[in-house]
Amino acid sequence: MPLCFFASDLHGEPSRYQKLIAQIKKDKPAVVLLGGDLLPHGFGIKTGYDDFFMDFLLPGFLSLKESMGKEYPLVLLILGNDDPRINEEDFIKAQKSGVWTYLHEKKHEFRGFTFYGYAYIPPTPFRLKDWERYDVSRYADPGCIHPTEGSFSVEPEEDIEYQTIQADLEKLTNHDDLSKVIMLFHSPPYDTHLDRAGLDGMVIDHVPLDVHVGSIAIKRFIEDRKPLISLHGHIHESTRITGHWYEYIGETLSVNAAWDGPELSLVIFDPGEPDKIDRKII
Repeated sequence: MPLCFFASDLHGEPSRYQKLIAQIKKDKPAVVLLGGDLLPHGFGIKTGYDDFFMDFLLPGFLSLKESMGKEYPLVLLILGNDDPRINEEDFIKAQKSGVWTYLHEKKHEFRGFTFYGYAYIPPTPFRLKDWERYDVSRYADPGCIHPTEGSFSVEPEEDIEYQTIQADLEKLTNHDDLSKVIMLFHSPPYDTHLDRAGLDGMVIDHVPLDVHVGSIAIKRFIEDRKPLISLHGHIHESTRITGHWYEYIGETLSVNAAWDGPELSLVIFDPGEPDKIDRKII
């Protein structure tokens, strides 16, 4: 069975990527999954590179591919809500080199397992809406900005007012058998150990904020369709608050690789033996 690495929310931090690349060289996994928020975000973030993608990220993986040869893993990735969609084309073009496969709203079969990718998250308080969707209805939590009222780095091709995560997931997986499927999400499922935000005691317009900020649609999808494993990121502090980085939702092993420390959080698993999943903080 294939050894898999899963990391998410590296946010353009060179040291995390350097640790990931070193671990790939050492352990030689068959598959590496990256769950979004891969690029630097915000103002004042210093990576030491004028163009992080072209000067560091792509050359780093190309060099790794050259050095590993036939032992180079299958790299599957999606973007996250802090990754401007205008950069999506860079990741898609880089596929031609064989360095990775861009998985958003796609599926990829490998050694008896199928991997699906989905990057969208429910509405947030942040203005960039490239990777936000209404969840199950046209509703946004108090303090959150509706997807129709935010900003975009790339103009949406569809009418986002009527798009939902729920509908997207139905279209993506259709009537497929998901018993040997690994889902790569950016958003965690709602009301779990994986989506606990540090919003305790916060109130907007006299309404207490929900401390769980994951996707209801993704939670229902996992409960109803029962994929083998679901992988998530996005909420960095959830593991620190709850003390849990994974949980079972019915029969599905659901995992959060996001981490609010400076280290690399690396999840290691074999889909043939999901109970033996492990995590390293490097």
